[in-house]
Parts: sequence; C-alpha cells; structure tokens
Amino acid sequence: MNTATGFIKALESGSKHIVMKRFTFRYPQEKLKFVGDGYQFDPKKGVGLAGTRGRHILFHDKCTGCQLCAIACEGIAEAITMPKVDEQWKQNKKSIMPQIDYGKCVFCGLCVDACPFYALFMTNDYELASYTKSHLIYTPAQLSVKPKYDGDVEIKIGKRGAHHGR
Repeated sequence: MNTATGFIKALESGSKHIVMKRFTFRYPQEKLKFVGDGYQFDPKKGVGLAGTRGRHILFHDKCTGCQLCAIACEGIAEAITMPKVDEQWKQNKKSIMPQIDYGKCVFCGLCVDACPFYALFMTNDYELASYTKSHLIYTPAQLSVKPKYDGDVEIKIGKRGAHHGR
C-alpha cells in the first residue's frame, strides 16, 4: 500500500511538469539579461542593494588605500591584498589598491559594504573560469576595466513560476 501511494504521488508530480514551460536555455550561446549593474551599497539606507554578485570593479579615482575592504575580507576568505601600484593619485598617498584572488573569494559583498568612498562595487560578470590559479588573481588595473556582459535572455515571472519566454 505504501509503495503504491508513493508511485501515484510521483506520477502526479511528474505530470505537472509536462504542461509547464521549461526554464532551461542553451547557456554558452544564450545568457541571462540581468537588471541593474550588480551588487552595490546604498549609503542612505545603509544596506546593500540586491543584484548579482560577480566580479568586482574598482574606481581608482575614489580609492584612498584605507584597506577597509581587505580588513572586512580578512576573517572570511582573505582574498584581498593591497599591493603598491605605479600610478599616483592625490587621494591615495600610500599608492596601494586592492587586488582580489577569485580562487579564495566567496562573493559575500562585505568588501563593498566596508568601502566608505564607494570605490569598490560588484558587477554582473560571473564568468571567471581559468585554467590556472594565477589567472584568478585580478590586479587593480584589471579590476578597473568595466566588464562587457551581453545577456539576451530575459526572465519573466508569472503565476506558474519563472520562465525565460522562449
């Protein structure tokens, strides 16, 4: 009796999904279109704004080298180091800026929250795969480049759940 009811419940559950639209799409050729620029910190509300937590972007003209991002990361992942850079900025007397090791980063966003000068944000770029660990270390110069993300599949949320409309 117990296996028969379990079998019937399994058939009911499986048959529900026959009429629903599929959520999958062909990933390398089709990418999701995200709303917004990624995870950011809103100083007026004092909280992080929702968004995808991908690769960081660093604004050199705002970074003072205060190391608060590295201190926030210290107890969690220890992914941020502060190397000396060749460039001179008037607000950064020590000439140090964050360098992030994405092999260690857990994408928690605490470094973004800790930055008082809004020099560090997270973007929607989540494709960070590489063949070597050394390629996962992004220097301050690499972090300053805005990622080119071109998503073409938009998520639509309806009564029956989320689907991509294709």
